[in-house]
Amino acid sequence: MSPRHSIRLRRVYDEPAADEGTRILVERLWPRGLKKEDVAADLWLKEIAPSAELRKWYAHDVSKWKEFSRRYRAELEANDDALEPIRAALKKGPVTFLFAARDAEHSSAALLKEYLEKSR
Repeated sequence: MSPRHSIRLRRVYDEPAADEGTRILVERLWPRGLKKEDVAADLWLKEIAPSAELRKWYAHDVSKWKEFSRRYRAELEANDDALEPIRAALKKGPVTFLFAARDAEHSSAALLKEYLEKSR
């Protein structure tokens, strides 16, 4: 059995820390105002982010959080193969999900982290 390494969350606009392990951008769209070298991401897995339709519907409206969570989990379940690069990275060390949302608690990155931790 492989070791269970941690998943961390970090806003893409924050300076990288030394102990973040594999840095994975988990946004469908490239973050505004940043160049690729500014992000310092090891991977960009836009296909695991919420679909364009779901993202637009949610529009960071916290009153829709419960339904957004349900719909995004359903998208993840239907696209399980896309999570393999994350699972492979977790076998090697810690992983940091990079996201752009201001509200970390109500971000798709937080849901993705929870989803992967429960499915291990």
